[in-house]
Amino acid sequence: MTDNQWDPDNVIEVLASEESRTILSAASVRPMSAKELEQICDVSLPTVYRRINVLVEYGLLSEQQAVDPEKGQYKRFRTDLKEVRIAADDGGFNIDIKLRRDTVDRFGEMIRDLGENATGDSRGSTAEDDELTDDAHDRS
Repeated sequence: MTDNQWDPDNVIEVLASEESRTILSAASVRPMSAKELEQICDVSLPTVYRRINVLVEYGLLSEQQAVDPEKGQYKRFRTDLKEVRIAADDGGFNIDIKLRRDTVDRFGEMIRDLGENATGDSRGSTAEDDELTDDAHDRS
């Protein structure tokens, strides 16, 4: 994830867009091209790309390279968002975000954790590593 933080205002703003929600729900069924998402959202391709860019920037959508024998290479997008929970708490809001992570991501983290444990770093990962909250700054 980039410099964007998981604070309630940012998350709510990103998810407030009908196009963003449509993209996330459509790309949760199967990876889709921007052209397919344009048809589903019924908006212009530049609007779809603006929404895609924000969703990718926040780690809610990921890109995959695909090859079409007739059209060549193109990108498909897959939803990484699994769940969002918003709770009113002590005069503010708490947001818990769960992301889907594939085996490659998890394997890489396991190797990194093993290396940290071998060097004496005791910050090993826990089951909560898959869950981001409003005070998380990074998807590491």
